[in-house]
Amino acid sequence: MALLSDTDIEERLSGSDWRREGDEIVRDWKFADFAEALAFVNRVAEAAEEANHHPDILVHGWNKVRLSLTNHSEGGLPEPDFAMATRFDGLG
Repeated sequence: MALLSDTDIEERLSGSDWRREGDEIVRDWKFADFAEALAFVNRVAEAAEEANHHPDILVHGWNKVRLSLTNHSEGGLPEPDFAMATRFDGLG
């Protein structure tokens, strides 16, 4: 799987709620309550299982979720990470 260049990554992040942190792209969501945050996590889990592409998920505070995407085996960001980010955007 080909990793994207820094320029390609910046282009894909332009105008997005995702940001780059090292070899990952990261986005935070804030929900009305804990139950809504967990419902979102469950939707993310279903989509990730279906695609066999899993983010790191952090539930923090009582209503916040952070998703991080990278290709751990390749050590960087290929196109599928951005496809999953777009998919997760539609679940929030």
